[in-house]
Amino acid sequence: MAPKRSRQKPLRWLSLPCITIALCVTLSACSVSRVYTRGNLPDPERVSELVPGETTRDDILASLGSPSSVNTFGNETWYYISEIVEIVAFLSPKVLERKILIVEFNPKSQMTQVVTLGLEAGRELIHVERITPTFGQELTVLDQIIGNFNRFRTGKKTKGQ
Repeated sequence: MAPKRSRQKPLRWLSLPCITIALCVTLSACSVSRVYTRGNLPDPERVSELVPGETTRDDILASLGSPSSVNTFGNETWYYISEIVEIVAFLSPKVLERKILIVEFNPKSQMTQVVTLGLEAGRELIHVERITPTFGQELTVLDQIIGNFNRFRTGKKTKGQ
């Protein structure tokens, strides 16, 4: 007598390749990186045309466009900031390239200097782990629970009770 074939067996052999293909597609999607360009970095040819002492703020605005940031303390300074960032799956973004163009002006609205900085000029900031002290009463969990019971127990009685 021949053994009976189960109807589930062909589906089992079909599910293994499907799972393998789905796993391969999922893993390949994680390996694809995305590269983004952020910010505004003016054309180097236009920057080379700027002459300290002769170029005014309006000339730079017409030539380079609006700055990314403006510092108004002391001499006015404009910052044109651009960076190229790579993101792979769920990992932290990695900065591949960063350029900062700094344009300083004197009080007469004339450009005094242009400075270009790159990624190597950046610094890694370290977060300070401090706790700000607060003044007042420090309550434990038990004090908070008992305090809530007392708050409901000492409520005022209304008319008719």
